Amino acid sequence: MNVLVTGATGFVGSHVVDVLLEQGHSVRYIARSTSNLRWLEGKDVTRVDGSLFDVNSLKGAVEDIDIVIHVAGLTAAKNEQEFLRGNFEATRNLLDAVRAYNPGLARFVHISSLAVVGPAASGDAPVDENSPLRPITAYGRTKKLAEDVVREASDIPSTIVRPPAVYGPRDEAVLTFFQTVSKGLATYIGFGDKSVSLVHVRDLARGIVLAAMSERAVGQTYFISSDEFYTWPQIAAMTGAVMGKRRLVSVRLPHAAVLGIAGIVGFVGKLSGKPPVLNYEKGRDLIQPYWICSTQKARSEIGYKQQVSLHEGISETVAWYTKNRWL
Repeated sequence: MNVLVTGATGFVGSHVVDVLLEQGHSVRYIARSTSNLRWLEGKDVTRVDGSLFDVNSLKGAVEDIDIVIHVAGLTAAKNEQEFLRGNFEATRNLLDAVRAYNPGLARFVHISSLAVVGPAASGDAPVDENSPLRPITAYGRTKKLAEDVVREASDIPSTIVRPPAVYGPRDEAVLTFFQTVSKGLATYIGFGDKSVSLVHVRDLARGIVLAAMSERAVGQTYFISSDEFYTWPQIAAMTGAVMGKRRLVSVRLPHAAVLGIAGIVGFVGKLSGKPPVLNYEKGRDLIQPYWICSTQKARSEIGYKQQVSLHEGISETVAWYTKNRWL
C-alpha cells in the first residue's frame, strides 16, 4: 500500500512509520524542510512539502495514496482556539484535500484519544466504543469535533482509533515521571490509587496499522490500549525496580493543591506566550480516578492484542532514555 502518515516526525507517528516499513508498505509524510526529522533519518520514506492549514498545498501529499493515517494534532496549546485549529481544522482540511485530489482513497484513519470520551465512572466499568462522549478538557472537546467531521465525511471510508496515555522510546511527555523515579521519588495525586489504561507505543502503532488494513474496520472506532489497567504506585514500583531504585520516597499531593498549582502554572504559561504543560484543565484531568478503556472490540474485530507487557515496556523505555542521555 501507499500510505500517507501525518505527524510522522513525532513520537507516535514515527513508530507508525516503522511498522508500515516493516510490513513492506510505501510511506509518504508531510513536513517542511526545516522540520526536525531525527526519527526518520535513514529510513526509506518520502517527504512532501505541505501544510495541514492549506488545502491546496496537500495535493502532492494525498495524490495516488491508498491510505491516510492522520496522527498529527495538538496535545498542548495556549487556548481552546489553538486546539481547535490544530485538531479540528487540520483534520477538516485534510479530508477536503482527499475529496479534491484523491476521491478514491481506500481508507482514512484518524487518531483520536480517550480524552474524547472522558474518564470512566468506576474501576469496574471501563469506557468502550458505545460510551457517551463527555470530554472534560479543551483537548478532548476539539478531538471530539475532529471525530465528528470524520464521521460526517460519509464519502470517505474511515476508521477512528482512540489511544489512552502512551509511553515508550522517543517520548518526551512522560519523561518527567521517569526522571523523578530515577531520583528515588514517586509523586502521586490524591490519597486514593488511580487506575489507568496505558499503551506502549509499539503496541499502539501495530494496532493503528491493523485498523488501517482491516476491511471490517471501515466506519468503526477502536480503543487501542493495554488489556490490563494499572495504578501509579504499581507503575512507579516497576519503574524503580528496573532502575535499581527498590525503595521510593512517596509524596502524595491533595487534589486541591494540584488544581491550585495547575492554575498558577497555566496562568504563567499564558503570560509567556508558550503552550503550558500544565493548566487548570489538565489538573482536572489528572485528579480523575479512572482513565480506563476496554480493548474488547479491537481484539474481537481486528485481532489486536497487547504484546508488550508493562515490565518489558518500561525496561525498553528506560534503556532507550539512558542510551540517548535523557536520563
